[in-house]
Amino acid sequence: MAALSKIPHSCYELGHTWNPSCLHSALDVTRGALEVSFKIYVPLYLIAAVLRRKKKDYYLKRLLPEILWSTSFLTANGGLYIVFFCILRKLLGGFHSWSAGFGSALPASYIAILLERKSRRGLLTIYMTNLVRATLCCPDACFCFFPHQVLLFCVTSSLYMFFFRSDKDGLKGFASPALKFIIGKEEIPTHSVPLERAAAIETEDSQASAERPSSRRKTLVAYTRELLESICRKGPRHRCCKHYQDNCISYCVKSFVRMFSVGYLIQCCLKVPSAFRQMFSKPSRLPSLFYNKENFQLGAFLGSFVSIYKGTSCLLRWVRNIDDELHALVAGFLAGISMFFYKSTTISMYLFTKLVETMYFKGIEAGRFPYFPHADTVLYAISTAICFQAAVMEVQNLRPTYWKFLLRLTKGRFALMNRQLLDVFGTQASRDFKGFVPKLDPRFTTMLTPGADVQLG
Repeated sequence: MAALSKIPHSCYELGHTWNPSCLHSALDVTRGALEVSFKIYVPLYLIAAVLRRKKKDYYLKRLLPEILWSTSFLTANGGLYIVFFCILRKLLGGFHSWSAGFGSALPASYIAILLERKSRRGLLTIYMTNLVRATLCCPDACFCFFPHQVLLFCVTSSLYMFFFRSDKDGLKGFASPALKFIIGKEEIPTHSVPLERAAAIETEDSQASAERPSSRRKTLVAYTRELLESICRKGPRHRCCKHYQDNCISYCVKSFVRMFSVGYLIQCCLKVPSAFRQMFSKPSRLPSLFYNKENFQLGAFLGSFVSIYKGTSCLLRWVRNIDDELHALVAGFLAGISMFFYKSTTISMYLFTKLVETMYFKGIEAGRFPYFPHADTVLYAISTAICFQAAVMEVQNLRPTYWKFLLRLTKGRFALMNRQLLDVFGTQASRDFKGFVPKLDPRFTTMLTPGADVQLG
């Protein structure tokens, strides 16, 4: 069948097939998106606040407004799509191949991103451009331009750590505080402690351990702490190393334990909502919350990344007898091997895109690249519109995780589109929907789809 330029069906026959009213359909999607958005952002902001060690004032004054801010953004993105879907249908008298997806999502996404906080617009834009790259360039594989996500992560990690060490202002925004939390202040060149103070710290530690009274009843935590302290007081430490209270070996071991625990707890917290829903229906699945394979994978990834980076840095100080910024290139590249424990195309491409953005803004500051105002909002709107176009016309080329997210955001209504009508455009829009045809009320239809079920009033 030759591809047509326009189909004359109504927005009820094609889009909001569950309700003939455009207004009620938009309200249905908006209510569902509001509920889902709130459930997404509450744990997300709480975890971020805990990891960033926010003070009590933040929880009392800023946490709820920031949650509502982001919730309104995501809710508007879903609700306004249906609004513009119906508006374009009335303006054009039908649907073109671009209007049901790209055309409707473009203004909706642009308005929605303006509701979001400016500090988060860049992160959202990077995520969506990464998603577009996966959709357009390589729909059936993870990578087009790179042979493996681990190799890409190694290169990205190497450059990130070099900028982190060489220029204190080189990683603005989210990257700098995140790396400070993961790597620690000991690897920042500006963080230094005089040698006299380092000697005083070691003397204080030895006196405190000598004066600590012995007790027969020691808790497991106290015993573990004393064991670690005894290990830290022994062993070699290079004069260029900033970790004055630890030797190099214990420095790496303690870093691994710390970040392994963080990764494990993050994965556990992400699984709490689903585990809570199964608490009464399937209580036997609750132990999987703590013994899930993904929990240990993320922990091993973060723990090994930090320990490899710090261990390599210490080793290079011992070998070269200096503390050089170029060490970060080698240590960051080797630390990237840790992605074998937690292979993630999303993480690799997100960090790579963020690195390109950072280098671009550094080029703007140096006067080598032009500056485009509002580029992040426009790029986000275009990227989201492209992804919606794929979700409408060719779901098979959209990343499965994003498709599931759209279904969750719309309470499954995105799958109720009458995609058999869209097959005339030649994109096999209904290929993955097993001949689904909605039940339509003939009082509100202009023409019937062949094989459609009809609701008699």
